[in-house]
Amino acid sequence: MTARPILHPIPPFWRPDSEILILGSFPSVKSREQGFFYGHPRNRFWLVLAEVFDQPVPAAIEEKKAFLERNKVALWDVVASCTISGSADSSIGNVIPNDIQPLLAASRIDRIFVNGGTAKKYYDRYLLPSVGLEAAALPSTSPANAAWSAARLAEAWSRIRVRSAEKPAADRPQD
Repeated sequence: MTARPILHPIPPFWRPDSEILILGSFPSVKSREQGFFYGHPRNRFWLVLAEVFDQPVPAAIEEKKAFLERNKVALWDVVASCTISGSADSSIGNVIPNDIQPLLAASRIDRIFVNGGTAKKYYDRYLLPSVGLEAAALPSTSPANAAWSAARLAEAWSRIRVRSAEKPAADRPQD
C-alpha cells in the first residue's frame, strides 16, 4: 500500500471541564471511516480505559463520548495531516501537527498523555516546544502492540486516574 497525504478528519473531543488530554498519533483507517477515535475493534483503548475507570466498556460513539465526559478526558491526535500507508504509524511522513494551544486554553487540561511511542515522538518534536507541558508516554493500545496484554496495559494506564481534584487547591488551575 502506498503512503498518501491525508488530512485528519476527526475534530478533537473535549469539554471546558476536561482535565486530561490523551493524544494518539493519527487515526486508523477504521477510525477515519467511523469518524471517531479508536474505532478498530482490536484496538484496546476503550477496554483499557473502562478498566482504569472501573466502568463498562462503551460501544457506540455516543457511549464513548459520555464516558469521556464523565471522566473529564479529552481526545485528539498529534498529527493534523501526513502521508500514511493504511493505518501503520511506521509509515507516517510529512507531518503537520495539530495546534493544541486553543484546546488547552479553553479547558482545565493540566495533564497530557500520549498513546504510544509514535505519538510521543511527534509530540516532543512538534508540540512540546510551544506547549511547554511534558506528555507522559503510555504503551500503545494498538493491536500492533501484541506484547502487552490488556491487563498489563490497564495497569500502566492507571496513572491517568489521578485527578486535579486530588491535588492540593494551590496546585489546581483557577476557573
